[in-house]
Amino acid sequence: MENSTMGNDFLTTSEENFFKKKKTLPIDTIFKLPVPISNSSWPPGGDFASGIIDLGGLQVSQISTFNKVWGTYGGGPDNKGFTMFEPSGIPQGFYMLGSYCQPNNKPLFGWVLVAKDVSKSINNSTLKQPIDYTLIWNSASLKISQDGPIYVWLPISPDGYKALGHVVTNTPNKPSLEKIRCVRSDLTDQCETSSLVWESGSFRVYDVRPNNRGIQAPSVSVGTFIAQNGSTINPPSIACLKTTNAIPKHMPNLQQIKAILQVYSPIMCLHPDEEYLPSSVNWFFSNEALLYKKGQESNPVTIEPNGTNLPQDHNTDGAYWLDLPVDAANKERVKKGDLQSAKSYVHVKPMLGGTFTDIAIWVFYPFNGPSRAKVKFITLKLGKIGEHVGDWEHVTLRVSNFNGELYQVYFSQHSKGTWFDSSQIEFQSGGNKPLFYSSLHGHASYPHAGLNLQGEDDIGIRNDTAKGDNVMDMGQFELVSAEYLGSTVVEPPWLNYFREWGPKIEYEIDDELKKIEKMLPGKLKSAFEKIVKSLPSEVVGEEGPTGPKVKNNWSGDEV
Repeated sequence: MENSTMGNDFLTTSEENFFKKKKTLPIDTIFKLPVPISNSSWPPGGDFASGIIDLGGLQVSQISTFNKVWGTYGGGPDNKGFTMFEPSGIPQGFYMLGSYCQPNNKPLFGWVLVAKDVSKSINNSTLKQPIDYTLIWNSASLKISQDGPIYVWLPISPDGYKALGHVVTNTPNKPSLEKIRCVRSDLTDQCETSSLVWESGSFRVYDVRPNNRGIQAPSVSVGTFIAQNGSTINPPSIACLKTTNAIPKHMPNLQQIKAILQVYSPIMCLHPDEEYLPSSVNWFFSNEALLYKKGQESNPVTIEPNGTNLPQDHNTDGAYWLDLPVDAANKERVKKGDLQSAKSYVHVKPMLGGTFTDIAIWVFYPFNGPSRAKVKFITLKLGKIGEHVGDWEHVTLRVSNFNGELYQVYFSQHSKGTWFDSSQIEFQSGGNKPLFYSSLHGHASYPHAGLNLQGEDDIGIRNDTAKGDNVMDMGQFELVSAEYLGSTVVEPPWLNYFREWGPKIEYEIDDELKKIEKMLPGKLKSAFEKIVKSLPSEVVGEEGPTGPKVKNNWSGDEV
């Protein structure tokens, strides 16, 4: 008798969704860090990792345990659907501010804030029940693979208060008014949609984040989502929180910073074919790196160790730039860097109203190598395109100030980058140190090995990553800035050099492209040229890059 197994080609859409639902999904696993973290993991002192943060008459706590309310098993990232939850294990006296959701294509790993009124004010309490609910959407009529129908409700807040999230139910009956709390308006701020979680017709679910983000911004993320049915609502129908207390109050002290880095400092894996390795800044300076001044190009100055003779006036006028040694042999040697001397340079800053600590970990390379392109099945060397002196790259750890847990890592990729949840990255065996991969020649950061293409339709700049023998432990670090600690951390002089770390390279990109396009079939030439010319100058290599303190993310959020 023939095998009766049915192939996917013979399944209807509803049958496919049925089988998707029955398969184990990533979200069916609850993610935990490889080594458990507790409050005792951190040295004592201050309010870091104390479990509760006071925003000013309103205490909030971070909840990462949930009860599943509903799931659907198609659409969204990787066509795996998404799931809605409500927080569980809420401490006595605290109230839910909204439900949580996430795509099914990654392990369950998230959080929402719950809140407690500690204002001792009867007439002006920081929390109040909603006065009613509006039904935003329900799935009862949809022919999708789902756990029965879902009803998504928006709390209607009393005057002077705002809703911060939704309530979800499995029945058409309105939730109890006791279920959730609205927050007094002066403790809220505007939020914005972030990534799209799921959509069906005109209904969309988004992650949200504060509109105002940066080291001075008081806005606090709640961890909830926004549901929108019909036209996009701008600003969104829910708000985020805002602290009225001092932002640094719950930030880690110096000993706690060192402990965090001991636990979470990443391991950087360099490509096996990488020729241009990182070095320390001081090694670069001590090996005859030169400071040039416009109008005096024939008389460059040797840079003092730690950059004590670099301009400190914070201008970005192109009047000064750094370059490699003049001597050809020495120039080639310094280009290759010195992994033994390399260290990471750490900037610690408050984020999301001081509820998280961002630890930006910077690495310096004396030279960025030439780019390579992928044009369908062809790999091309791009000559001078991509080359530049002085390459700064970074990853950022986002650590919860409620408990010290690592929730996200940002991987910088040329002039942009991407956040990944801790559940989506690799860790060094036996610990909580994230692994990341530096791309060949370009040194962009990625969470996994493989080809990362900067382009579209199989045409673009190659960012190849792989693990070779050369690795760099970011635990060899120098803390260069933590403004909230005042004079405790002294910034090195080179950090306040705001000009370019390399010269502007003078070459005609059109001439370089013509050399390369001779090797391409006619129909691919224009597509390839379009991709290359759309790249930022930092990637193409026409301009020397600026240092960490000039980047927008120094005082702002990562983008």
